[in-house]
Amino acid sequence: MKRGLFVKIDGLDGSGKGVAVTGLRNWAASKSLKVLDLREYWKDNSGFPNIDQYDVITSAEPTFTGVGKKIREEMVAKGSNHTAKAIAEAFAEDRKTLYKNVIIPALQQGKMVFQERGVVTSLVYQPLQEDSYSKEEIAQLEGNAFCLEHAPDLLILTVVEPEVVMQRLEKREKQDEAIFERLEFQKKVSEIYRSSWLKELFEAKGSKVHYLDTNPPNTVDDTIQNTISIVKKMLQKE
Repeated sequence: MKRGLFVKIDGLDGSGKGVAVTGLRNWAASKSLKVLDLREYWKDNSGFPNIDQYDVITSAEPTFTGVGKKIREEMVAKGSNHTAKAIAEAFAEDRKTLYKNVIIPALQQGKMVFQERGVVTSLVYQPLQEDSYSKEEIAQLEGNAFCLEHAPDLLILTVVEPEVVMQRLEKREKQDEAIFERLEFQKKVSEIYRSSWLKELFEAKGSKVHYLDTNPPNTVDDTIQNTISIVKKMLQKE
């Protein structure tokens, strides 16, 4: 059986990652493909479902179950007393569980996987925290090393100015008070997302890296249509 296609979308908070993944989900559904959106599944369920009946899986990191749920609701919340290293280790553990239970089996079955965030996020964000691991140490954590060996076929990095991101985050109905959602922090993060180091790391793992500009005047619809266009071109080359 032909291996499936793994597309990962990563970037600054509020840069359009979720919009892009949801756009891909809806595009796949419009093609009469059966789609499982784990982001929706986890609203009413825990654990990992049987994926055999689906053609397309959409997911997100951290997950909304097990360690991922703890990360979202406790570890990265404002006022958290968890150490940066403990947070990094939790992210690595959560993603390895996701890969083993969903991502790898789905790809082995020839499915398409569209994912919001991943090990890229840890490599970018976590070394910037006080008393954290270096980016080399982050990459070597067991779960992260495992996932880097199963790198996405296509990595789309959403590019947007940090000031625009902060404006978007302030308009969100749900304010989760994540410790990462601060302007000065986002400026540092933006530099790493645009760095040759990150691009070269994933290219060395076999990923095609594409930058997607979501700055104004680009609209939500532009982000969706441009993402779909990138994925279509990837599929045509296979």
